[in-house]
Amino acid sequence: MTSKQQKAVILSATEIDILQEVMNISFGKASADLADIINIKVLLSVPKVEMLNAGHLPARIAEETSGEQGIYIIEQNYWGKFQGTALLIFPTSFSQNLLELFEENEEASIGMDPGLLERETLLEIGNILIGACIGKISELLKDIISYSPPKIMLSRASNPEIFRNLSENNEPAIFMKTLFKLQEHNLSGYLFLISGQESMAWLKKALNDFLAKFG
Repeated sequence: MTSKQQKAVILSATEIDILQEVMNISFGKASADLADIINIKVLLSVPKVEMLNAGHLPARIAEETSGEQGIYIIEQNYWGKFQGTALLIFPTSFSQNLLELFEENEEASIGMDPGLLERETLLEIGNILIGACIGKISELLKDIISYSPPKIMLSRASNPEIFRNLSENNEPAIFMKTLFKLQEHNLSGYLFLISGQESMAWLKKALNDFLAKFG
């Protein structure tokens, strides 16, 4: 084991539980924001948080999404004391059904190129979900976050190579995930948040401060 690995910071079981509660609150806000935009209630599963070797992230995300025949991936980086990468992943069938919903709710979509409308719709949903989740986490933990412009890509199948950029080292990372579903519609997707060693020491303190104040 190298000295770098020995110095790696990890979250305790209690700190992981606190982070899951913070994410629960954050995802509730994201759900409400998305419902305001498309007038549909979004159901989010209980978020799961775990420590994972960063080198295992590509295979893990591919495994989580392996049941899909094709996926859209929206990637957005966030920076602050809490920093990392957010991935919003939709089955390709999601976007087709989502466009139908927007056609029912958005007069502005009339006359738009279908390909452009699909891209803009997915990016808008990604901005809302990612921004609301990360924004609320940073608010609860007393941080200020900046975001990169979101990127979108299409993959015919989920495989580890798609996510290879997430595994630049083998240090412990925080892997956060939730599943979401649009109520009364057969629409679902995945949200993953990944944060590495850059945030870990600060996050440990912030979570314990949160527990001391609200626990």
